[in-house]
Amino acid sequence: MNSPSTQLPITSRHPKALGTTRPSAAPPWIDAVDNPYLHGLFAPTTLETSAEALEVSEGEIPSDLYGAYFRNGPNARHAPKNRYHWFDGDGMVHGIWFEEGRARYANRYVQTRGLVLEEEQAQSIWPGVLGPFDFSLPHGPLKDTANTDLLARGGELYALWYESGQPYRIDPTTLATLGVEDFGGQLAGPISAHSKVDPATGELIFFSYGDRPPYMRYGLIRPDGTVHQTEITLPGPRRPHDLGLTRNYAVLHDFPVFFDEALFKQTGKRIPLFHREVPTRYGVIPRTGCDADVKWFDCEPCYMLHVVNCYEEGDWVVMIGCRTSDPTLRPEREDGKLAAMLSGLKLQANLYRWRLNMVTGQVEEGPLCDLNAEFPTTTGAWLGQRKRYSYHQVIPYEIPATFDGLAKYDLQAGTYERFDYGAGLFGSEAPFAPRSMSPDAPEDAGYVLSFMTDASDWSSSCWIFDAQDVAKGPVAKVKLPHRVPAGFHATWIPGADLQSRSS
Repeated sequence: MNSPSTQLPITSRHPKALGTTRPSAAPPWIDAVDNPYLHGLFAPTTLETSAEALEVSEGEIPSDLYGAYFRNGPNARHAPKNRYHWFDGDGMVHGIWFEEGRARYANRYVQTRGLVLEEEQAQSIWPGVLGPFDFSLPHGPLKDTANTDLLARGGELYALWYESGQPYRIDPTTLATLGVEDFGGQLAGPISAHSKVDPATGELIFFSYGDRPPYMRYGLIRPDGTVHQTEITLPGPRRPHDLGLTRNYAVLHDFPVFFDEALFKQTGKRIPLFHREVPTRYGVIPRTGCDADVKWFDCEPCYMLHVVNCYEEGDWVVMIGCRTSDPTLRPEREDGKLAAMLSGLKLQANLYRWRLNMVTGQVEEGPLCDLNAEFPTTTGAWLGQRKRYSYHQVIPYEIPATFDGLAKYDLQAGTYERFDYGAGLFGSEAPFAPRSMSPDAPEDAGYVLSFMTDASDWSSSCWIFDAQDVAKGPVAKVKLPHRVPAGFHATWIPGADLQSRSS
C-alpha cells in the first residue's frame, strides 16, 4: 500500500522475494559460483546494446522531460579469481535519453585500464576487495572499476570509483569511454566517488583517500582548469564515502570505521572494524583552505555513506545525511565464507542531522526519522543551500542492498510520502530532472526517474514520477530492451547541457 504523507518518525517493513528463475543475459560462468551477489537481481548482464524509439507501456512521457538519466553499477565481465564482493564488478553505465515525448536507451562497460587488460587475457587478474592483496599486480592491488558514481559537469560525464581512482570520461550521447580525465594535467592524484560540482560556480570539489599517507586529499578544480589541492591530516587510514558542501565550506568525514593494520600486514586482508569508543569527526574546511584551516568537530560514533543536504545557518554548518548507528560486521550471523560481506551489505540507515557551530565549537545532533532509506537525491541546482525536499530509496530489511520503494522527504515540515514499487519490483537511485532551469521554479518542479527490474520475468523499465506527487505513482513506464542489474549511483544531465556540448 502506498502511504500518504506521514509524520516522522515511522517504520515499516515490506517483505519481498527475489525471483527464482535464471536472469536473462547472465554469463554462463555464474552457475558455478555460489555467491548471492552474482545471481538474481545482482547477476551481471553480457549485453551492450542501443535501442531507439522505446515503447511506453503505461502513461505518456512528459513533453517537457528533456535530457538524459544515467546510472552506474557493478557488472562483472569475467568469473572472479577469488571470493567475489558485489563492489568488485566492472563499471557499466546505463543511459536513457528523453526528448519531445520519445526515449532511447544504451548501456556500455566503462573501459578502464584494468578491464582492458583482463579482456586481453580473457580472465580476471585482480582478487577483489576481499583480498588477499597482491601488490605486484599492474596498477596496484585493487582494480579501479569506475563502477560507483557518475559526475556531470557542463554536459560532460565522468565515471568514478568509491576507493578513489581515476575519473573516466564518458561520451554522454553514446556512453563510449573517452579515456582518463586529468583536467589538462592539473590533477595529480585520484578522486573519489561523490566528489561534487557546484553549478553556481562551475567548481569541481573533490576528495580522495588511501591506506598510506597522506590518508586524505581535498581539492577544487576551477572552470579554467586550475587546481587547488591540499593534504589532510588523519590519525590513520579511513574509509569516507562522501563529503558535505555549503556555499563557503566543505565538510570532510572521519569515521571510527577502519582496518586492523596489524591484521592487514599479517594476512593481506582489510577487515573494517567499528571502534565504538572513538568519536566520529567532521572537518569543516573553507573551499580553498588547507590542512591548518580545518575545524574538527567530535560527534557520536557512527558511519554514513551519503549526505542529503549541507548548508550554512548563521554561525552553524548544518549537515543532513543517512546515518548508520552501528556498522559492525556480524559474520557469526551468516553462513559460509562470505559472511562478513553479507553482514556488511545489510545497510540500515536513517535520516539524521548534525549542527556544527563554527564560532563556539558546539555540536547538536539527532535523528529525524527511522525509516530505512538511503541513496538520496535532490535538485542539483541548489547545491550548498538549504533544501526542502529529498528523494530516497526505501530498503527492505529482508533483502539488503535492494530498493523496493521511493520516499520523498519534506525536510522543512518533518514528513515524508512514499510509493511502494510492488512485489518483486526493485528500483535504482532516482535523480531529479527539473522541468525548468529557471531559478524561480519551485524546488520540486520536475521529475524523478528510476530504472526498475521485475524479478518475476527479469524485464526492466524506466519509471517516471512527478516529483511533486511521488505517492501517486509513475506517470509513465518505458520498456527497456533487456534486464538492468542492481546498481549504484545515478545522475541527470539536462538536454540543454547535452545540446551545448555537441554544438
